[in-house]
Amino acid sequence: MIDVLVCVRAEDAVLEFLTVLSREPRDEAVVVLADPDLTVTLPARAGTAERLALLAPHLRPPVQPPSSGPRHLAERVRAATAGREATVWTHSPADNREARARLGRDTVRAAHGLPVRHAVGHSPYLQVVSDEDVPLTPELAEAKREFVNHHGQSLLASGSPQYRVDTARVPASERFFRSDPAEAVRLYALLASLGEDAAEVDDPWEFAASPYERARLDATLAWTGRHCTPGTEPLIEVGACEGALTRRLLAAGHRVHATEPNDRFRRRLTAALAAAEHVRVSAAGLKELADGAGPHGPHLLIEMLYYGQEPALIDRLPADLVLLALEPEALRATVRPWLAVSPHWEVTDETVLVPPRLEAVCGGRAYLTKRGSHGLALRRTSPPTAGHAPR
Repeated sequence: MIDVLVCVRAEDAVLEFLTVLSREPRDEAVVVLADPDLTVTLPARAGTAERLALLAPHLRPPVQPPSSGPRHLAERVRAATAGREATVWTHSPADNREARARLGRDTVRAAHGLPVRHAVGHSPYLQVVSDEDVPLTPELAEAKREFVNHHGQSLLASGSPQYRVDTARVPASERFFRSDPAEAVRLYALLASLGEDAAEVDDPWEFAASPYERARLDATLAWTGRHCTPGTEPLIEVGACEGALTRRLLAAGHRVHATEPNDRFRRRLTAALAAAEHVRVSAAGLKELADGAGPHGPHLLIEMLYYGQEPALIDRLPADLVLLALEPEALRATVRPWLAVSPHWEVTDETVLVPPRLEAVCGGRAYLTKRGSHGLALRRTSPPTAGHAPR
């Protein structure tokens, strides 16, 4: 049985997998690196110092590693094992460093049936439930420190949060967990929740299973009903995702124009609403709606201003009423400064939709803090900019 370590960089093998490289018996270990794109064989019976000396020459200033994908990675893992029994070790798909997370996800896809173990790695927003925790001996802790001090000085001073080495990234206890491809992809999608890769899996935010999310959606529906009478003018739901709120709105008798710019989410949304009446689906995003791509009516901006949109776009929406919901810190940082200078809106209602909650995700593999959701009802006080006139 050999160990195959699939890592972005040489220092990862030392900082996250040193207990694997140093354990007895000392069978051969093979380190498959992405940056640089090479494979390092660590001989059987070689001591820890010898193995670190073989890895040290491959430290270099970081570059963006190539995204070769699971197929090329599978060829490299197959070459590393050479038909032998092996355990594959790699990064967590929920690592906060994107290159590590992507490699962790792709390695599970590329392992062709071999058991895969992930280092918990750097995941400040999730608590990952590990299957194995191995504390360092004082000797191994010193070996890690000296490896960085002697060979990785540039990493200690790196300006890149993706590659900088600091205390938190030199763990004194190495933690590992198992995953299968489905769990790895879901963990990665959760990490990528503000990007396109979130759509890799159905329901990445677990709206169907999460007590927090169900309570938030139900409270949002009730709040919307207090401001908008069902069956009157259509509600424009911006960023409808897969339709968790849309279906609730329709069941309550609302007419809905649901917009979703992500192609994969929109296909699922359209399929979910195929038999529904009083609904229209479009690809418009907030900017397109502000530029006149949608109808006039109340706009719902529910948990969607996390993607770099400028709140000032709301000034140009063809709406007299906007119902906006976000977690409290995002409201404080982005929406309230805009409202303080915008002449177009007044807050007529502010409500706590749901309070914060600690909640398990990905089948209990991890947990995190859901930060709560506050709703603001905005009524227009002056005509919209860019020529849109309220009706």
